[in-house]
Formats: sequence, structure tokens, C-alpha cells
Amino acid sequence: MARHRKAIDHCFVFLISCVAGSHTIGQARCTTFLTRINNETNIDSSFKTSTQAQCQNTNNFVPLDVTSPTSFDSAYYRNLLNQKGLLHSDQQLFSGGSTDAQVRAYSSNQAAFRTDFANAMIKMGNLSPLTGTNGQIRTNCRKAN
Repeated sequence: MARHRKAIDHCFVFLISCVAGSHTIGQARCTTFLTRINNETNIDSSFKTSTQAQCQNTNNFVPLDVTSPTSFDSAYYRNLLNQKGLLHSDQQLFSGGSTDAQVRAYSSNQAAFRTDFANAMIKMGNLSPLTGTNGQIRTNCRKAN
């Protein structure tokens, strides 16, 4: 059982760190990440200053990928190597843990990232959600009904 659980955990971590690469495009509202920008230490100082300047109005939006915000590429992972992850959850992927090697690999191998991303999306699409009385549609995503 423990061996099976470890395999599931490894696959889950791989899947999440790969799918997080979708943050190579899109934006986030300043209110969602200012705690990271203002308080965390694992952040590039110039990135911090630039982001703070863009967030004078906390309703502003900032690109999730500062390098190439409109391209689906592996720059997101290079940003993490350089401590330029906008969201706390993003930078955690490269913080001395089990996903560091994967971040390094994707940062230098865009083809591997794209292939793994496509496969991860297919796997997620094949998940069977709970339906009917076995599941629920949350009225507030942050808490159970």
C-alpha cells in the first residue's frame, strides 16, 4: 500500500508541476499576490520593485509570466529559476523541493514541457468527477457548501 501511495504522490506532483506551466499565459489581479511580493524573501529584487510599481492600484492585472506573457513557452519555468514567480504557489515549484529538477528540465527543454503538458491535460480530462449526490457544485470555491 505504501509503495502504491508513493507512486500516486509522485504522479500527482509531476502532473501539478507540469500543468502549472499554463501560467506561462494569463494575468493575475494584484490583490491575489501582494502578500508574496511584499513579504516573501525568495523573490528577485528588481522583479519585486517592478511588480509593486504596477500594483499601486490593487485592482490592476499583472502578467503571470513577466518574460513572454502571451506565448505558450517554457519561460515560466526560467522565471521560477530566477525567483520571478508571481504567485506563491508558482515559486514553491522551485524552492528546494521535489519539483526543482522538473522545473530545471522544463526551463531548458520547451519540447518536453509541451509534450508533458499535453499529456497531463489529457489525463486530467479523463478524471471522473463526482456527480449527483456523490459530489457538489460549490457556491464558493474556497469552502464546501
